[in-house]
Amino acid sequence: MTKISVKNLQGEKVKDLTIADNVWNIEVNEDVLKKMIRLQLDASRQGTRKTKNRSEVSGGGRKPWKQKGTGRARQGSIRATQWRGGGIPFGVVPRDYSFKINKKERVLALKSALTSKVLEKKLVVIDNFNMDSNKTKDGVKVLENLKLSDDKVLFVTSDDAENLYLATRNLPNTLVLYSDEVNCYDLVNADTLVIDEKAVKNIEEVLK
Repeated sequence: MTKISVKNLQGEKVKDLTIADNVWNIEVNEDVLKKMIRLQLDASRQGTRKTKNRSEVSGGGRKPWKQKGTGRARQGSIRATQWRGGGIPFGVVPRDYSFKINKKERVLALKSALTSKVLEKKLVVIDNFNMDSNKTKDGVKVLENLKLSDDKVLFVTSDDAENLYLATRNLPNTLVLYSDEVNCYDLVNADTLVIDEKAVKNIEEVLK
């Protein structure tokens, strides 16, 4: 079992916490992690782009000139694909970019992302996120106390932590999530993961 320091919002160590090795200290599977991130990014694509084929563009209701005798190539419609303003051959159509991966891969990817934060020493455990104020200056103070002012920070909470959310929502490099909203993309996208003690246990309970 791995031990990690638990701090308060003033940046002071209050105790040690034992975290589960089968969640926070596994062999990182980068292939599955990349696959999971690609799934999240692809699923967020709208897939609504569309081009018109020759049956959908307007005009071209009659043959532009007779079949024979003009000396020009035979043409059936001015909206054929070789004409300017004609239909697009093999153009893009609306599609769903999402795909599925199995549950074991999802769990392995999330464990790999969490382990990466531990290995990089970018995991900070807080006893709780109880703040007396929701002012942005207090959110800045928390980041200064934890020496994370220059980092992109992901806060993970076990409860609503309303004051923390309100105090950091105007800060450009912070994001607050519930423990059941943790995902691979936001973990990898953040420089540092700041999580409260109860949320650690919640995640371990789900991923055990």
